[in-house]
Amino acid sequence: MSRVDTVLLPELDGPVPATLPSALGLLSLALGVGALVAPGPLARMTGVDDVPAARSVLPAIGLRELGSAAGLLSGRPAGWAWSRVAGDAMDLTLLGRALADRSGERRRRVALTTLAIAGITAVDVLAAVRVGRARRARARVIRIEIAVTVNRSPAEAYRFWRDMENLPRFMAHLESVRADDLRRSHWIARGPAGRRVEWDAEIIDDQPNKSITWRSLPGTRVPNAGRVRFVPAPGDRGTEVRVELRYAPPAGALGRAVAKLFGEEPEQQVRDDLRRFKQVLETGEVVRSDGSPNGISVRQQAMQRPAQPLPASRR
Repeated sequence: MSRVDTVLLPELDGPVPATLPSALGLLSLALGVGALVAPGPLARMTGVDDVPAARSVLPAIGLRELGSAAGLLSGRPAGWAWSRVAGDAMDLTLLGRALADRSGERRRRVALTTLAIAGITAVDVLAAVRVGRARRARARVIRIEIAVTVNRSPAEAYRFWRDMENLPRFMAHLESVRADDLRRSHWIARGPAGRRVEWDAEIIDDQPNKSITWRSLPGTRVPNAGRVRFVPAPGDRGTEVRVELRYAPPAGALGRAVAKLFGEEPEQQVRDDLRRFKQVLETGEVVRSDGSPNGISVRQQAMQRPAQPLPASRR
């Protein structure tokens, strides 16, 4: 997983705190070890010590819990979170039967155990839903990686890009970028059908003359993150500007298809933006021709001039 994925994906659609699956995994581990090592004391504590089958059922439950622990602690908790919910449902069914057959102190212990398992079940359901939501968010993330060679030094390319308010000069879909401070900025862009989209972003890694990594702040309608690297081109031919972009459109593939209908296919947009970046860096302006992108606003088109043949002295 790339650096851009790690800064973008965890925050999509309400992230699952990293500690929650781990905490449930540790709980499963403790319950599993307890059920295997000390089934007798556990049976007494839960109020089912008068059931002969308890000493065989509890170790089986312990093995199930150990399996859940291994899955939840593996870093890929998606399916294992729901397996805990299924196990909880089985435990509640067994405890419900035990509660109906008991009285006195044993009934009190079974009731307390049932309440505890019900509470754990609620947490397990919450974790499973949020893990599933995060997985679906990852599935709809669109990944774009494009590069262009610019006849300027890495320092010049970095310096121009680092001034965020320069970005609308070559990113056609942007109306404006306002730098709030050295790291945070407010972006306004045009979406499909002329809809306006606004978000706040922050620079999370800044290596002068080498790379800039940014991400949108939580709460934006279109979570996004990206990194641009400025790499010296072979043969002293300037700078390779390499852009990685990750974003999650609200409607996934459908949203991308709608954008394409309006002539705003994301990958082509970024490719055109980099062409304009190259023009601005090398000539100071964006030139317009049948073979180069114009931008989509009146303001951007007004800033461009028609391309002209090179003078004979420069051919």
